[in-house]
Amino acid sequence: MTIRKLPAAPSAGLLLPLVRSEISGRAEQRWNEGVRAAADEESSISILGVIGSDFWDEGVTAKRISAALRAIGPRDVVVNINSPGGDVFEGLAIYSLLREHKGHVTVKVLGLAASAASVIAMAADDLLIARAGFLMIHNTWVGAAGDRHALREAADLLEPFDAALADIYAARSGVSAAEISAMLDKETWMGGSEAIAAGFADGLLSSDAVAEDEQPQASALRRLDAALAKSGMPRSERRRLCNQLFAKPGAGDEGMPRAAETEADGLSALRVLAAQMSLFRA
Repeated sequence: MTIRKLPAAPSAGLLLPLVRSEISGRAEQRWNEGVRAAADEESSISILGVIGSDFWDEGVTAKRISAALRAIGPRDVVVNINSPGGDVFEGLAIYSLLREHKGHVTVKVLGLAASAASVIAMAADDLLIARAGFLMIHNTWVGAAGDRHALREAADLLEPFDAALADIYAARSGVSAAEISAMLDKETWMGGSEAIAAGFADGLLSSDAVAEDEQPQASALRRLDAALAKSGMPRSERRRLCNQLFAKPGAGDEGMPRAAETEADGLSALRVLAAQMSLFRA
């Protein structure tokens, strides 16, 4: 197939102030962040993290991918993916960049391409997946704020994006848009061989193409957040806990009371963390 036949991705436009796209909890828990390519090729791009600027501003953005493609020029490119997803709007922007790239685009799903990362993978001319790899597709998954009218508006505004996702997956796989919509509704996980059989991927990666770091090069915050996610702690509670643990008094704060409050908050958060991790080990 050729990327020229793939549907164009819609722009988030006015949606961005109303909703925020986030990672599916199941994808976050099942992601092994240590999976990487055994060797980087000359013209390769690695997408080995959250899509979009995350809680720690460490995610993979369209701005970063655009800069990498400009550096590569019109040559063929290999895109290595191991990501739990993230901001679907940022994912659609990256999909568009790869769709419009002049060279041949090979995508290698090394571990997980979930949610927004699976959309990016659909821009491939050739999509290869590890035998133990997974693709996950679902409807646009966001957090929204406001009264009931704002929430209804958010749901209405998301429908075109879900339809666009269905069109993209259908064009890549040959599965009907109606069947894709049903797969999105129930959140569908596909292993390597299953993804090939369903038309989402073209072939399997060789076993020696994938490696795994014993100690992934992720921040302490991200590793802590992943462990707490596996223990079942809700995302909002994890964010609050991390803020308490790592907050520091501002440069303009005067005297010790503020520092004492910060230290007390940190000790309280540590007690919560110790209790949560004790439950996790049990």
